[in-house]
Order: sequence, then structure tokens, then C-alpha cells
Amino acid sequence: MALTQDIAATYKGPARVTSRFLAQGRNEVRGLLFLLIAGILIFVASTPFQAREAQLDPQVPLIARLYWSAFFCIFILPVLVYFFAACIWVLARIARRAISGYAIRFTLIWALLASTPVLLLLGLTAGFMGPGIQVQVVSIIWLAVFGWFWSAGLLSADGVA
Repeated sequence: MALTQDIAATYKGPARVTSRFLAQGRNEVRGLLFLLIAGILIFVASTPFQAREAQLDPQVPLIARLYWSAFFCIFILPVLVYFFAACIWVLARIARRAISGYAIRFTLIWALLASTPVLLLLGLTAGFMGPGIQVQVVSIIWLAVFGWFWSAGLLSADGVA
């Protein structure tokens, strides 16, 4: 199945898609590739807001803003995701859950990638409308979608769902 079809299917049933990926076996390359794709899409989502901010505050040029945004999304975000997944794995061990570190990492990465369409909407909203209630509403929607995808994936990986 194409990646875009998997993302669309996640909005219908996140546990099924995550279970299908995890049933294919441990594949760290796929997880890292999905994380890099998510990072690139998050960078693309941030560009309208960065352009707006560069227009409003010309002291920091757009190219500098985009450079640091790309650096964060492509180099720092993967490190943060892996660190956060390791912390969750430690908490799962304390809670005596039999979920693997790979399953935790992959479900977190897949939830991030599958929720990027909402992040793209958030970037457009922030870029065109600026800070305000609209951005807060779309941010809450993204957080809810991300939480839904990740929790459904974790429950599926743990065998609860």
C-alpha cells in the first residue's frame, strides 16, 4: 500500500494500520525513513509561518529562519523522538507492560507522520491568519489526532486492542 493510502487508512482505523506495520517485523530503516519524512513535512508545514514572521520582523531574514527550522526538523527532532520513546519504554517496564522498544518507537513515529496533514493545515493557518484562536483550535485538533493515533497504536502493539 502507498504511504499516502496508509496515512488515509490511519484516520479510519489507526490500530489496524499500526498492527499491519508491526506484523511485518522489526524494520528500523522504515521507522527512521518515516521519521525523516515526517521531519521534512513538518518543515514544509512551518514555512508559511516562517515567511510571515520574516515579513513582520525583517531583522532575521527568511533564509536564516528556514535554515534553523530545517536543522531542527531534520536533525534534532529525530533525536528528541528517540529519547522520548526511550523514556516511554522505561515507564512501560516500570508498569510491567510487555511492549518492545521498537513498537513504542514505531507507533510514536507513525503517529507523528500520520498526523502531518493536520500539521500542514496548522502551518497554513498560522501563516495566513497569524497567531490567534484559529491556530489554537487547529493545534488542539492536531494534538487530539496525534494522541488518538499514538494511543491506538500502543494499545494495538501491547495486544490490548
